[in-house]
Amino acid sequence: MPGPERPDPGARHPWFTATDAPRVLAHRGLVVPSDARDGVVENSFAAVAAAHAAGVTYVESDCHLTADGTVVLFHDESLVRVTGDPRAVAEVTTRELESLMESRGGLITLEQALDAFPSLRFNLDVKAADAATAVGRIVAKHGDRVLVTSFSDARRREALRTAEAGGGIRPATSPGTETVARVLSALAVRSERLVRRTLTGVDALQIPERRGALRVVTPRLVEAAHRHGIEVHVWTVNDPADMRRLVAMGVDGIVTDRADIALDTLS
Repeated sequence: MPGPERPDPGARHPWFTATDAPRVLAHRGLVVPSDARDGVVENSFAAVAAAHAAGVTYVESDCHLTADGTVVLFHDESLVRVTGDPRAVAEVTTRELESLMESRGGLITLEQALDAFPSLRFNLDVKAADAATAVGRIVAKHGDRVLVTSFSDARRREALRTAEAGGGIRPATSPGTETVARVLSALAVRSERLVRRTLTGVDALQIPERRGALRVVTPRLVEAAHRHGIEVHVWTVNDPADMRRLVAMGVDGIVTDRADIALDTLS
Protein backbone atom coordinates (compact mmCIF):
# COMPACT_ATOMS: atom_id res chain seq x y z
CA MET A 1 0.00 0.00 0.00
CA PRO A 2 1.58 3.34 -1.01
CA GLY A 3 2.40 5.79 1.77
CA PRO A 4 1.36 9.44 1.99
CA GLU A 5 2.51 11.64 -0.86
CA ARG A 6 5.78 13.43 -0.12
CA PRO A 7 6.99 16.80 -1.40
CA ASP A 8 8.54 16.83 -4.88
CA PRO A 9 12.30 16.40 -4.27
CA GLY A 10 13.05 18.34 -7.45
CA ALA A 11 11.64 21.48 -5.87
CA ARG A 12 13.45 21.17 -2.56
CA HIS A 13 16.18 23.29 -1.03
CA PRO A 14 19.61 21.64 -1.60
CA TRP A 15 19.76 20.69 2.11
CA PHE A 16 17.10 18.05 1.38
CA THR A 17 18.66 16.55 -1.74
CA ALA A 18 21.48 14.60 -0.06
CA THR A 19 19.23 11.64 0.78
CA ASP A 20 15.69 10.47 0.29
CA ALA A 21 13.18 10.64 3.14
CA PRO A 22 12.85 9.39 5.76
CA ARG A 23 15.83 11.38 6.99
CA VAL A 24 17.75 10.49 10.13
CA LEU A 25 18.94 13.56 12.03
CA ALA A 26 21.61 12.79 14.64
CA HIS A 27 20.49 14.77 17.70
CA ARG A 28 23.60 16.55 19.05
CA GLY A 29 25.72 14.02 17.19
CA LEU A 30 25.96 10.42 18.34
CA VAL A 31 27.09 9.15 21.74
CA VAL A 32 26.70 5.40 22.14
CA PRO A 33 26.82 3.90 25.66
CA SER A 34 30.46 2.77 25.38
CA ASP A 35 31.55 6.29 24.36
CA ALA A 36 29.49 7.81 27.17
CA ARG A 37 31.31 5.56 29.65
CA ASP A 38 34.57 6.99 28.30
CA GLY A 39 33.34 10.51 29.04
CA VAL A 40 32.22 11.59 25.56
CA VAL A 41 29.32 14.07 25.67
CA GLU A 42 26.74 15.41 23.23
CA ASN A 43 27.66 18.20 20.79
CA SER A 44 31.37 17.37 21.08
CA PHE A 45 33.76 16.90 18.19
CA ALA A 46 33.78 13.17 18.95
CA ALA A 47 29.96 13.00 18.90
CA VAL A 48 29.77 14.67 15.49
CA ALA A 49 32.57 12.44 14.19
CA ALA A 50 30.75 9.34 15.48
CA ALA A 51 27.56 10.36 13.69
CA HIS A 52 29.53 10.86 10.49
CA ALA A 53 31.25 7.48 10.89
CA ALA A 54 27.89 5.78 11.43
CA GLY A 55 26.76 6.97 8.00
CA VAL A 56 24.60 9.90 9.05
CA THR A 57 24.03 12.71 6.57
CA TYR A 58 22.19 15.13 8.89
CA VAL A 59 23.42 16.35 12.27
CA GLU A 60 21.16 18.43 14.50
CA SER A 61 23.05 20.73 16.85
CA ASP A 62 22.77 23.95 18.85
CA CYS A 63 24.57 27.26 18.76
CA HIS A 64 25.79 29.44 21.63
CA LEU A 65 28.31 32.29 21.70
CA THR A 66 31.35 32.32 23.99
CA ALA A 67 32.58 35.40 25.86
CA ASP A 68 35.10 36.08 23.09
CA GLY A 69 32.58 35.72 20.28
CA THR A 70 33.01 32.16 19.02
CA VAL A 71 29.94 30.20 17.95
CA VAL A 72 30.16 26.77 19.55
CA LEU A 73 27.99 23.68 19.32
CA PHE A 74 26.43 23.50 22.78
CA HIS A 75 22.84 22.99 23.89
CA ASP A 76 22.43 24.46 27.36
CA GLU A 77 22.93 28.07 28.35
CA SER A 78 24.80 26.78 31.41
CA LEU A 79 27.84 24.51 31.39
CA VAL A 80 26.84 22.70 34.56
CA ARG A 81 25.01 19.65 33.17
CA VAL A 82 27.67 18.77 30.62
CA THR A 83 30.90 19.90 32.30
CA GLY A 84 30.05 20.54 35.97
CA ASP A 85 31.09 24.19 35.64
CA PRO A 86 28.34 26.52 36.93
CA ARG A 87 29.06 29.34 34.49
CA ALA A 88 27.13 30.14 31.32
CA VAL A 89 28.64 29.54 27.88
CA ALA A 90 28.57 33.31 27.37
CA GLU A 91 30.79 33.78 30.44
CA VAL A 92 33.73 31.63 29.33
CA THR A 93 36.31 32.11 26.61
CA THR A 94 36.80 29.64 23.80
CA ARG A 95 40.08 28.52 25.34
CA GLU A 96 38.41 27.90 28.70
CA LEU A 97 35.67 25.87 27.06
CA GLU A 98 38.22 23.89 25.07
CA SER A 99 39.89 22.96 28.35
CA LEU A 100 36.59 21.92 29.92
CA MET A 101 35.66 19.79 26.91
CA GLU A 102 39.10 18.25 26.37
CA SER A 103 38.26 15.06 28.28
CA ARG A 104 34.65 15.01 27.07
CA GLY A 105 35.12 14.48 23.34
CA GLY A 106 36.52 17.89 22.50
CA LEU A 107 34.94 21.25 21.82
CA ILE A 108 33.69 21.86 18.31
CA THR A 109 32.97 25.32 16.95
CA LEU A 110 30.48 25.95 14.17
CA GLU A 111 33.26 26.88 11.76
CA GLN A 112 35.16 23.70 12.62
CA ALA A 113 32.06 21.57 12.12
CA LEU A 114 31.39 22.98 8.67
CA ASP A 115 35.04 22.73 7.60
CA ALA A 116 35.89 19.33 9.11
CA PHE A 117 32.76 17.55 7.86
CA PRO A 118 32.07 18.93 4.37
CA SER A 119 29.72 16.07 3.46
CA LEU A 120 27.41 16.60 6.45
CA ARG A 121 24.23 18.66 6.40
CA PHE A 122 23.77 20.65 9.62
CA ASN A 123 20.49 21.46 11.33
CA LEU A 124 21.36 24.41 13.60
CA ASP A 125 19.20 25.61 16.47
CA VAL A 126 20.16 29.18 17.44
CA LYS A 127 19.88 29.03 21.23
CA ALA A 128 21.17 32.50 22.16
CA ALA A 129 20.01 35.85 20.81
CA ASP A 130 23.59 37.10 20.70
CA ALA A 131 24.57 34.17 18.49
CA ALA A 132 22.08 34.81 15.67
CA THR A 133 24.12 37.29 13.64
CA ALA A 134 27.34 35.35 14.09
CA VAL A 135 25.65 32.11 13.00
CA GLY A 136 24.30 33.84 9.91
CA ARG A 137 27.73 35.14 8.93
CA ILE A 138 29.37 31.75 9.34
CA VAL A 139 26.77 29.75 7.40
CA ALA A 140 26.44 32.30 4.59
CA LYS A 141 28.83 30.37 2.34
CA HIS A 142 27.38 27.01 3.36
CA GLY A 143 23.69 27.73 2.81
CA ASP A 144 23.19 24.69 0.61
CA ARG A 145 23.92 22.34 3.54
CA VAL A 146 22.52 24.23 6.50
CA LEU A 147 19.03 24.42 7.97
CA VAL A 148 18.54 27.19 10.53
CA THR A 149 15.93 26.95 13.25
CA SER A 150 15.19 28.30 16.72
CA PHE A 151 12.39 28.26 19.24
CA SER A 152 12.52 32.05 18.69
CA ASP A 153 11.36 33.16 15.25
CA ALA A 154 13.16 36.48 15.82
CA ARG A 155 16.52 34.72 16.31
CA ARG A 156 15.89 32.45 13.36
CA ARG A 157 15.01 35.33 11.05
CA GLU A 158 18.02 37.37 12.13
CA ALA A 159 20.34 34.47 11.32
CA LEU A 160 18.66 33.99 7.94
CA ARG A 161 18.83 37.72 7.10
CA THR A 162 22.52 37.80 7.90
CA ALA A 163 23.21 34.65 5.88
CA GLU A 164 21.31 36.00 2.87
CA ALA A 165 23.25 39.26 3.07
CA GLY A 166 26.40 37.20 2.55
CA GLY A 167 25.27 36.56 -1.02
CA GLY A 168 25.10 32.78 -0.97
CA ILE A 169 22.22 30.32 -1.00
CA ARG A 170 19.66 31.02 1.69
CA PRO A 171 19.79 28.27 4.33
CA ALA A 172 16.74 26.10 4.68
CA THR A 173 14.62 26.84 7.74
CA SER A 174 12.18 25.44 10.26
CA PRO A 175 9.95 27.82 12.25
CA GLY A 176 9.86 28.72 15.92
CA THR A 177 7.24 27.96 18.54
CA GLU A 178 5.01 30.91 17.68
CA THR A 179 4.76 29.98 14.01
CA VAL A 180 4.08 26.32 14.81
CA ALA A 181 1.27 27.42 17.13
CA ARG A 182 -0.24 29.49 14.31
CA VAL A 183 -0.12 26.50 11.97
CA LEU A 184 -1.95 24.37 14.51
CA SER A 185 -4.55 27.12 15.02
CA ALA A 186 -5.08 27.45 11.27
CA LEU A 187 -5.61 23.69 11.01
CA ALA A 188 -8.05 23.79 13.92
CA VAL A 189 -10.25 26.35 12.13
CA ARG A 190 -9.75 24.53 8.80
CA SER A 191 -8.36 27.59 7.04
CA GLU A 192 -6.19 26.47 4.14
CA ARG A 193 -5.42 30.12 3.38
CA LEU A 194 -4.03 30.70 6.86
CA VAL A 195 -2.04 27.48 6.72
CA ARG A 196 -0.50 28.50 3.41
CA ARG A 197 0.29 32.02 4.60
CA THR A 198 1.81 30.83 7.87
CA LEU A 199 4.02 28.30 6.13
CA THR A 200 5.36 30.75 3.54
CA GLY A 201 9.14 30.69 3.58
CA VAL A 202 9.29 27.52 5.67
CA ASP A 203 11.05 24.37 4.43
CA ALA A 204 10.35 21.95 7.29
CA LEU A 205 8.28 21.67 10.44
CA GLN A 206 10.49 20.28 13.19
CA ILE A 207 8.26 19.45 16.10
CA PRO A 208 7.70 17.06 19.01
CA GLU A 209 5.03 14.41 18.66
CA ARG A 210 3.33 15.81 21.74
CA ARG A 211 3.52 18.93 23.86
CA GLY A 212 2.11 17.90 27.21
CA ALA A 213 -1.42 16.67 26.59
CA LEU A 214 -1.52 18.22 23.10
CA ARG A 215 -0.82 15.92 20.17
CA VAL A 216 1.19 18.02 17.73
CA VAL A 217 1.98 15.48 15.02
CA THR A 218 -1.15 14.15 13.33
CA PRO A 219 -1.90 12.75 9.88
CA ARG A 220 -3.81 15.95 9.17
CA LEU A 221 -0.80 18.14 9.95
CA VAL A 222 1.51 15.94 7.88
CA GLU A 223 -0.86 16.03 4.93
CA ALA A 224 -1.23 19.82 5.17
CA ALA A 225 2.54 20.30 5.27
CA HIS A 226 3.03 18.03 2.26
CA ARG A 227 0.41 19.91 0.28
CA HIS A 228 2.65 22.96 0.59
CA GLY A 229 5.89 21.12 -0.17
CA ILE A 230 7.07 21.14 3.45
CA GLU A 231 8.62 18.24 5.33
CA VAL A 232 7.78 17.16 8.87
CA HIS A 233 10.61 16.11 11.22
CA VAL A 234 9.82 14.82 14.72
CA TRP A 235 12.05 15.07 17.79
CA THR A 236 13.37 13.35 19.83
CA VAL A 237 12.53 9.73 18.89
CA ASN A 238 14.69 6.89 20.22
CA ASP A 239 12.37 3.88 20.13
CA PRO A 240 12.46 1.91 16.85
CA ALA A 241 8.74 1.13 17.04
CA ASP A 242 7.95 4.84 17.32
CA MET A 243 10.25 5.59 14.39
CA ARG A 244 8.43 3.09 12.19
CA ARG A 245 5.01 4.31 13.31
CA LEU A 246 5.80 7.95 12.57
CA VAL A 247 7.30 7.18 9.17
CA ALA A 248 4.20 5.13 8.33
CA MET A 249 2.17 8.24 9.17
CA GLY A 250 4.19 10.12 6.53
CA VAL A 251 6.77 11.88 8.68
CA ASP A 252 9.84 12.79 6.62
CA GLY A 253 12.54 12.92 9.29
CA ILE A 254 13.38 11.45 12.68
CA VAL A 255 15.55 13.42 15.10
CA THR A 256 17.16 10.90 17.43
CA ASP A 257 19.88 10.39 20.02
CA ARG A 258 20.56 6.96 18.50
CA ALA A 259 21.13 7.67 14.84
CA ASP A 260 22.86 4.30 14.51
CA ILE A 261 19.67 2.50 15.54
CA ALA A 262 17.52 4.76 13.37
CA LEU A 263 19.64 4.06 10.28
CA ASP A 264 19.22 0.32 10.83
CA THR A 265 15.50 0.66 11.55
CA LEU A 266 14.59 2.88 8.63
CA SER A 267 16.95 1.64 5.92
